Amino acid sequence: MDTAAKRADQALDAWLSREPILTTNEQVAGYELLCRQNSAEGAPTPTDSSSDVIDTVNLLGLEALCDGRLAFIKSTTKMLMGDQLLLLPPDRLVIELPTDALAEPALVTACRELKSRGYRFAVDGLIASHRLKPFSDLADYIKLDTRKSSSEENNRVVSGYSAGKCQLLATRVETRAQFDEAGHCGFALFQGYFFRSSGRVKARHFSQNELNRIQLLQAISSQKLDFNKIEELIKHDPALSFRLLRYLNSAALGFWTPITSLHHGINLLGEKELVRWIRIATTLSIGEQKCSDLVLSALVRGRFCELIAEKLNRQQTDLFLFGMLSIMDSILDVPMGVILEGLPLDSQAKSEILSAKVGRDGPLTPIYRLMLARELGEWEEIAQLAKRLNLSLPFVNRTYNSSMIWASAFGAKAPS
Repeated sequence: MDTAAKRADQALDAWLSREPILTTNEQVAGYELLCRQNSAEGAPTPTDSSSDVIDTVNLLGLEALCDGRLAFIKSTTKMLMGDQLLLLPPDRLVIELPTDALAEPALVTACRELKSRGYRFAVDGLIASHRLKPFSDLADYIKLDTRKSSSEENNRVVSGYSAGKCQLLATRVETRAQFDEAGHCGFALFQGYFFRSSGRVKARHFSQNELNRIQLLQAISSQKLDFNKIEELIKHDPALSFRLLRYLNSAALGFWTPITSLHHGINLLGEKELVRWIRIATTLSIGEQKCSDLVLSALVRGRFCELIAEKLNRQQTDLFLFGMLSIMDSILDVPMGVILEGLPLDSQAKSEILSAKVGRDGPLTPIYRLMLARELGEWEEIAQLAKRLNLSLPFVNRTYNSSMIWASAFGAKAPS
């Protein structure tokens, strides 16, 4: 195995989670990356080792981890005083100053040097107003956990920095109410998973395109594909038909003659490639008007569940479809029950998916909880669920990382 292949393989062992940072219109501005270190006694433990953080980011790659957005990384004094941060591109990195930092001349000088090289800084708002005042003129982002601070403290931070060059970032934003409140306070960025909540779902009918694309995902989940049915479903979706013809005639496939017939192209692709293309294109098309992290999560979840299916002896259930559907209520803004009603799934499959989604105990519930725990980086929960499912922690972690890399290859763009 050559050096590049070894590094790629090592990347899959990294214990790392990410938390999205969104704008007021719910577009992803970046991700905070949180690194752990392996533990022989079970769940991985937090690490403040600068080499662990930098090595992990370099191994997995910022593109895979952050989908082309900014990476927010917690730093240590050692990281700031050394040269390891220089291994990461300044246009992609936001350095979070440690909360225990002291404004000593040498540290301030080191930060100013990084700033001169184009690196950006984030500072805890409450601490910046006290001990870290000398760093305030370096800060591009002021972060504040609005749940832990009083209204007076929030208002003081906002009034103190809103007129300056800093962007105000509210952390731990997990509900729509918290998002709305922080927005009214003057925060411009919001870190957390509020956008995945079902607070805005509404009962409505699917559009024909939405229903068509969901039915396509179901059609390719059958053990024996009905190519005629798949062709008809694609033909009834002009945008998807155009996208498939464009893909068939792309340089990536390298067919010698132009493909002008969907029937001809579908047969040329073959079952495996057709299924791959439909899964990606339809999932991304369904979510093209939504937050890109929702779309990426749908792909990561689907791939993760698909890869663990064999170990779980659940081949009879399409776990890719299960993983993808698990977040489709947030993408489509409709209740999960309505989504399942529009799918030609058998009643048992519908019951299992719905039970897992609402937290009732069922065959798929542990898989759903494991998928969600790994997504959120809830390591103790991951360890318990992995043991319950008879899966090793390294396998779960490698599988999730490979799913994240797989999904990031497509970003927020459907395959052309």
